[in-house]
Amino acid sequence: MNIKKICCIGAGYVGGPTMAVIAQKCPSIQVTVVDLNEARIAAWNDADLNKLPIYEPGLADIVGEVRDRNLFFSTEVEKAIEEADMIFISVNTPTKTYGLGKGMAADLKYIELCARTIARVAKTDKIVIEKSTLPVRTAAAIKSILDHTGNGVQFQILSNPEFLAEGTAVKDLLAPDRVLIGGDDSVEGQIAIAELAFIYSNWVPQERILTTNVWSSELSKLTANAFLAQRVSSINAMSELCEKTGADVNEVASAIGMDSRIGHKFLKASVGFGGSCFQKDIMNLVYIAQSYGLQEVADYWEQVIIMNDHQKRRFGRNIVKTLYNTVSDKKIAFLGWAFKKDTNDTRESAAIYVAADLLSEQANIAVFDPKVTAMQMKSDLDLVLAGCDTTCSRDIQMYDEAYETCKDAHAIAILTEWDEFKSYDWQRIYDNMQKPAFVFDGRNVLDKKELESIGFIYKGIGS
Repeated sequence: MNIKKICCIGAGYVGGPTMAVIAQKCPSIQVTVVDLNEARIAAWNDADLNKLPIYEPGLADIVGEVRDRNLFFSTEVEKAIEEADMIFISVNTPTKTYGLGKGMAADLKYIELCARTIARVAKTDKIVIEKSTLPVRTAAAIKSILDHTGNGVQFQILSNPEFLAEGTAVKDLLAPDRVLIGGDDSVEGQIAIAELAFIYSNWVPQERILTTNVWSSELSKLTANAFLAQRVSSINAMSELCEKTGADVNEVASAIGMDSRIGHKFLKASVGFGGSCFQKDIMNLVYIAQSYGLQEVADYWEQVIIMNDHQKRRFGRNIVKTLYNTVSDKKIAFLGWAFKKDTNDTRESAAIYVAADLLSEQANIAVFDPKVTAMQMKSDLDLVLAGCDTTCSRDIQMYDEAYETCKDAHAIAILTEWDEFKSYDWQRIYDNMQKPAFVFDGRNVLDKKELESIGFIYKGIGS
């Protein structure tokens, strides 16, 4: 099979950037990204590249280069499926909120819907690729659906998990640590693997393209995220001990990071990790372990989530305690709402949960984030506060710039590590705040000595 047309089902954080890079590096292949969300597709097609639904450094430039050349965004799902030689499934796999596995297992209803649509529409042989993060053996379920269509079409199912970090997704796609492709040991399966490997070989060195069986590929994604999240929770656990003993968590992280067996990455203490992957994938891993009767394994990984939730709650409690055990009617300015810098993604952001805790204490919350819209912030809070009692206010104020956000505030909470926060005129901010003026740096991005010299009472993580 000579791949001429690719279809990607799902125009989200994975599908959009991944297909943009493939289109750029493979100009002879027509790439079509499809989604039933008309507003999202319209945003991808907007003439103003600043209005793309996803913010990633460098993404707008690539989309501007290849859109309408060999990259297309469409709501015509069935047409794109029918025409494609290769189909990427890149739809959302949220954690189940109902039934068996509630709160832990991945909800595969969108995956199954994709498989059934492909089975119904396909008239020619296809290579179908799992791009979404999926539990082990999902490929078998997809293959079962596709192989029982009765129309004689042959499908090969591959697992090609993404290893993207939001905020550096384009960089990760252009220069990946590895590309992992899992497939069958059959002749047909190996041919399909070779077809996908050839596409990546247009810009990825051959030695970084790894091939495995499907099951290993699926589990590798969950395991990678679990290991990374474990490191974050480990250093966050030590941050609390540092605060009690007088140690500095940054110095501890620097010291242990110099050990070649450990390394420096993911040892940055903070208010806690967020995003769409870490928590979801770990809970999926917990569910899989429980399904096989491995309760000790499940308990081990669940502790990573427990520690992360504790770190978020601890940050909010510290604000209340420091502000004389009450934040009622006090203005708390949040700088940052996204779960990390250089993205507009707010899924599982620490800011949401800290805000919810402070709102339950009757605080007045003001928020500024360079890339997150007010509509998204309100939506996030509505979801978290759905079961809150009537005393819990949902009213927060969103601002378009930082200085107005911080004006008359009793305290500032840094919830996202945006680089621009470091360059603000902090003397100006201090002059316009209530006194004493507090800064709670949930990302340890500001200069403690500089802020204290101005007059701030500075509270970081782990020092």
